[in-house]
Amino acid sequence: MTTAATPAPPPGPEASDPVALGWMTGFPPPPDKAITYADGSFRAFPQLRWSWSHVRQIVPTVNVWRGTGGPSPLPRAEQDLDALPVTTMGGEATTFARALVDTYADGIVVLHRGRIVFERYFGALKPHQPHIGMSVTKSFTGTLAGILVADGLIDPAAPVTAYVPELARSAFGDATVRQVMDMTTGLAYSEIYTDPSSDIFALRRANGMAPPLPGVPQPSLLEYLTTIAKQGEHDRVFAYKTVNTDVLAWVMRRASGLSLSELLSTRIWQPMGAEEDAHYTVDRLGIESGGGGLNTTTRDLARFGEVMRGGGSFNGRRLFPTSVVEAITCGGDPAKFAPAGYATLPGWSYRTQWWVSHDPHGAYMARGVHGQSLYIDPKAEVVIARYASHPAAGNVANDPITLPAFRAVAMALMG
Repeated sequence: MTTAATPAPPPGPEASDPVALGWMTGFPPPPDKAITYADGSFRAFPQLRWSWSHVRQIVPTVNVWRGTGGPSPLPRAEQDLDALPVTTMGGEATTFARALVDTYADGIVVLHRGRIVFERYFGALKPHQPHIGMSVTKSFTGTLAGILVADGLIDPAAPVTAYVPELARSAFGDATVRQVMDMTTGLAYSEIYTDPSSDIFALRRANGMAPPLPGVPQPSLLEYLTTIAKQGEHDRVFAYKTVNTDVLAWVMRRASGLSLSELLSTRIWQPMGAEEDAHYTVDRLGIESGGGGLNTTTRDLARFGEVMRGGGSFNGRRLFPTSVVEAITCGGDPAKFAPAGYATLPGWSYRTQWWVSHDPHGAYMARGVHGQSLYIDPKAEVVIARYASHPAAGNVANDPITLPAFRAVAMALMG
C-alpha cells in the first residue's frame, strides 16, 4: 500500500521575496519569470507575492477617482516598534518586526491619534502602489450601504427583491437587506479556499478573478448571483459567504443609481482626501467585485480606518453621520456567530460586513484572505492598515501571530 506524499511546505518569507525572485522582470519576461491570468499563475504561491501588488496588470479594473484636491495630511510621529515584544496565541515570544515578516506582510501603516507612528513596506509593494484588499473590500461595501441607509435610500428591513426583483427565484428571494448585510442568509453555497470544487471558484470565474472553464458559457457576476439556491432558514446563524456582499452591492447600485466605484469616489475617497486613486476588479460587463476586488494604497486604507475611528469625520470634515459607525460597532449577535467556529475569534460577531470583537477596547476589523487587515481600536486610538501575501488564504494561518501583534501595538501606544 502506498501513502500520499506530504506536500512540501511553501517557501518562507525571505525565500519567496518577489523582488529577489525577479518575477515579471525583462521586456518581455522570460517564461520562468512570467505571471499571467490565463494560466492562473497569478494566484499561485509564491507568484501571488508579486500579483497582489500588481492586480491592474493582470485583470480588468475600473478607477475610483480621488478628485482634484491635494491629499489630506497624515502627520508623522515615528516610533520604533520593531522590538516591541509580542506573545503569539500559542505562547511563543517574538517581536513586532518578526511578526510582520513571518506573516508575509507587504505593507503596514500604524496610526495613533491620526499620526503615522510606524510605516514599512516589503517585497513588491511601495507607498504609492495599490494592493488588493480581498475581503477588506466587504467593509467598504458595508459602510457605503450604511451611508445609503442613513440617506433613506435603503431600508434594511426591506426584502432584497424590493430593489433587485431579478433575485426573486434565488435564495435571496425571501431574504431581507439586513440579513444580507450581516450574512445570516441560508445559502447552498460553499466558500472553502482549499477545495477546488467549492463555489468560491465559480464566483471567481464570474467576477473576473479566475479564467473561465474552456468551452463552458461564463455568466457575469450579477447573472451568477441569480443562480444561488437556498439551504436552511435565513436569520438563524452567521455564515461567511461572499455572494451576500455582491448582492448588497447590487442593491446599492439600484438604490443610488450609481456604480460602486462612483459611490466610493463621491462618498468616501474624494471627501477624505485620498492620496491615490483606488480601483476595483471587474467582470466581463464592467461590474465591480464588491466582495473582494478593491485595491488601495496602504496609507489610504489607513485614512479610511481613521474616518471610521472618527465616527465618520476626518481631517476636520464630516463624511457621514456617526450613526453609520455606531450601527457597525454595536456588533451582531455572538450567538449566531459562534456556530461558524472561528477558533481565533472567540466572542466576536459580524455586523454590516465588519468583524466586531466585543472586547473592552471595542476593537473591530476589516479582514481579507492572505492576511489583509484593517484593525481599529477606539479605546487605544489606534488604526492599523496591513496588506500581505500569505501563502494560506484562510486567516487562521496568520491570526495567531497577527492579532496578538495588533493588540500589543495598541497597548504600547496607550502607554
